Amino acid sequence: MIWWNNLLLKTSKRNRRKRNKIASRKPKSVSRNQELTQSPVAIEEEEEGFSLKASTCWVQPLGNFYFSSSPHNSRNSGLGSLQILTDELVLEILGVLGATDLGILSTVSKSFYVLCNHEPLWRNLVLEGLGGGFSFDWSWKSTHVSAYMPNFDVSSMGSLSLKVRDFYSDYLFQSWLCANLEMKPEWLERDNIQRRTGISVNEFVANFEEPNKPVLLEGCLDNWAALGKWERDYLVEVCGDVRFSVGPVEMKLEDFFRYSDQAREERPLYLFDPKFAEKVPILGSDYEVPVYFNEDLFCCLGNERPDYRWIIIGPAGSGSSFHIDPNSTSAWNAVIKGSKKWVLFPPDVVPPGVHPSPDGAEVACPVSIIEWFMNFYDATKTWKKKPIECVCKAGEVIFVPNGWWHLVINLEDSVAITQNFVSRRNLLNVLDFLNKPNASTLVSGTRDRVNLHDKFKNAIEASFPGCIDQLVMQSEEKKAEQKKLSFWESATDSKLSYKAEGMEDHVGDPYAGGMRLGSNLKIQPVCRKESWKSLKRFCDVAYRNELPGSMNKTYGVLRV
Repeated sequence: MIWWNNLLLKTSKRNRRKRNKIASRKPKSVSRNQELTQSPVAIEEEEEGFSLKASTCWVQPLGNFYFSSSPHNSRNSGLGSLQILTDELVLEILGVLGATDLGILSTVSKSFYVLCNHEPLWRNLVLEGLGGGFSFDWSWKSTHVSAYMPNFDVSSMGSLSLKVRDFYSDYLFQSWLCANLEMKPEWLERDNIQRRTGISVNEFVANFEEPNKPVLLEGCLDNWAALGKWERDYLVEVCGDVRFSVGPVEMKLEDFFRYSDQAREERPLYLFDPKFAEKVPILGSDYEVPVYFNEDLFCCLGNERPDYRWIIIGPAGSGSSFHIDPNSTSAWNAVIKGSKKWVLFPPDVVPPGVHPSPDGAEVACPVSIIEWFMNFYDATKTWKKKPIECVCKAGEVIFVPNGWWHLVINLEDSVAITQNFVSRRNLLNVLDFLNKPNASTLVSGTRDRVNLHDKFKNAIEASFPGCIDQLVMQSEEKKAEQKKLSFWESATDSKLSYKAEGMEDHVGDPYAGGMRLGSNLKIQPVCRKESWKSLKRFCDVAYRNELPGSMNKTYGVLRV
């Protein structure tokens, strides 16, 4: 699974004979936190068919250690008795320390130096200590230092860093690789979603919403003011000092853009705010719901409805790992700037590498989206039920039916609007979901999780009397229709014996007597003892006995 082991081994061997060539290349711009982890091992991007945002890494995968000319792994020697612990567990322990303790511990050994400079540790310290009131400065560690020691020259941190060349760790290397690996071309090739332009609402309902199938809609955002106005400068100006939800904190948009321009990490922060239209009303007036999604029965709840719309802003590499949209709702997602890669699985297919709990309340999946693509995406190529995939670009809208698993990753700096909704086609599913015994853990977007079902049902009955009963009746009729078998399907389950004119009743083989059958053969069911296979076999033999006449006489007249 850790496919990068061989990757670096290959490049290490090539590195000996191409050292001069590599040294002559113009170095790429990297952030200070990557300078702490740079390595003499260079990864050749084009030959391996992938590209990296930074081309070198000090921490090497463990597989390289077994081919190293030196028997020394500073990871083990520097940890002493703690070397028996996994890197993940060591980092969990270090996560309870403060900045001063991490700084002191980093001077103990090269191993602790590498581990104590692990960026996620400093990210947590910044977010917990400063909330959203920070100004990102190339790395989380330098951001923390500049916030608490404003007179310290953080630009010197890169030049003062210790160069560690013999630290081997799969866990730390994977974290670096996921932060720096760009989407491979083969991950973007598959585009098998249905695309539609200018279809009617009835066509959308009949072909996609009713059968619960995804579709990408083109041309339905042409009248949105947001498409032309929502440039970065405009958004910063109209939003001013308003703070938006970004992960566990709230940030001003200007500060978030400063972060997104510089950050390079495994799980970039993602602006995802459900109250954006209330905070900045002009943003809510710059777009309108596409005509296909106008019916939203949650509107009956008024101000008590769960969160349903969000503005989404994030850098390349940010996004959402596999999940199912809340409260069994359907959704639409409209890209205003940038582009997004989508991977969707139907409700009955759990994506590889994803492990939901039995009650659906929790989902275990890879830490980062890139990690899923590296380790699990190729497995879907051999599946009979392949995922639906596409790249949704600016001006396009994707419809995500209820219950579908989906993953989304931004391919570039992106801005989007998404809304969850409940129409008549999905109302019964939502009511069933809200009425589950563990609704208090499953329902989201509202404080009153337990009573939401009753409130919603009463609101629907008050606004649309008889609607729920009618939908229940239609659902039962549909189920009964699906259970109905045609004559030939019912014959499969029947056991029949047949009588042909001029023949005795036969139980078992209907032509056991070996008689030559005539073209005026008539078949009558006389007892329910033989199976459909007997009838099929009977017809086959009749055909082989060269019955004269056209095909409509080949098997005679069937009387039922």
